[in-house]
Formats: sequence, structure tokens, C-alpha cells
Amino acid sequence: MTTSKIQLIAIIAFLVALFIYFDLSNYFTLAYLQSQQEAFANYYSAHPILTPLAYGVIYIVVTGLSLPGATIMTLAGGALFGLLWGTIIVSIASTIGATLAFLAARFLFRESLERKFANQLRLINDGIEKDGGYYLFTLRLVPLFPFFAINLVMGLTKMQVTTFFWVSQIGMLAGTLVYVNAGTQLATIKSLSDITSPLLIGSFVLLGIFPLIAKKYVEYRAHDKKNNT
Repeated sequence: MTTSKIQLIAIIAFLVALFIYFDLSNYFTLAYLQSQQEAFANYYSAHPILTPLAYGVIYIVVTGLSLPGATIMTLAGGALFGLLWGTIIVSIASTIGATLAFLAARFLFRESLERKFANQLRLINDGIEKDGGYYLFTLRLVPLFPFFAINLVMGLTKMQVTTFFWVSQIGMLAGTLVYVNAGTQLATIKSLSDITSPLLIGSFVLLGIFPLIAKKYVEYRAHDKKNNT
């Protein structure tokens, strides 16, 4: 393992250790957010530029390190900045954080995994090269797949960074809107499960798989037409 990889692992491990040691997860709960909503709003009024910048940096760090708290941060974005600006800030910060996690996984682990599992990964990378954007879009829309897991797994493939960034940006937008909007009504939320419903999740699933199904159908029709001529 190279010196640069060892240094990056050490930095990540140190930051995660700080998160655990100071028990910072207590600050990423619905109860804490609701109890501090007025204080956060007052701080934002007093520091209208610093607050979104600090919020964005914290969001990027949390998602980049794959720490728990992205959902609460998204709700906080809605509560602080409203639907429009909350969506814009969260969308940008979450995509940057996801891309950093993606790049970290690629830099640290892809080379060694490719040496050990070359044949298996070749099949996966062939599929990613052909339909990777569609698969990622589907995964981003379906709330059943953990945000951090998608970032790390995709980093082990040969998906282009630009493809990952823009597909993630678009694919996460619907979910971002739902949670930011919920954040604008923070006081009425009793638990995170109140935000989504089976119908909403099902709608996301259908929205996510439709482009992939449409692409496969077009390919099938083109292949069928070619065989019949």
C-alpha cells in the first residue's frame, strides 16, 4: 500500500474516531434538531452567509465520510433555508459528499480488488460501461438502498466521475425534495418514518426503473427489427 493511501486511511480513521469519541451522533437526531430549531433560525438570521456555508461543509464531511446523519441534515436544510434554497444547498452538498466517498473508495480499494477479482469485476464493469448511468439513477431513487453503500460500491467500478456526479445529482433530487419539504414542517414530524410511505417508495421505484426498461425495450425492438430484415 502506498504512502498516500496510508495517509488518507489515517485521516479518515482519525475523523471517524473523533465523531465516535465525542458522541457527535447525538447531534444528528430528530429530537435534537427540533429542540434547537429556534436557535438555528436565530443564528441564520444573524449570519445569513456563514450559516449556509458552514452547513454545506458539515453536510459534505458527513456524507464524504459515510457517517450517519444525512437524513437529519436534509431536514435541517428545509427547516433553515426553506424549500427552494434548502433543496439547492442540500443537492449540491450531498452530491459533492457522495463523490468524495466514491473517489476515496476508488483510490483506496479498486486497484487491489481488480487484482484479486479480475474476472468477476470485468463482467460488472462491462455492465456499468453500458448501462451504469441507468443503474445508478435507479439506485438513487429507491430509498431501500443505503446512500453511503451506493457511493462506495460505485467507486469500485470503472464508472466515470462526471457520470457519477451528474446522475447522482439528478437521481437524488426527488428524495431531496421530499425530505427538504418535510423539514419545512419540522415541528409536525414525530419520527422519520412519517416522511415516507409505501406508496411514495413504490413511486420512486417505478420512476427509477422506467428509463432502464425503456432503454432495454428500444434495444430489443432494434435487435428484433434487424433480425427480421
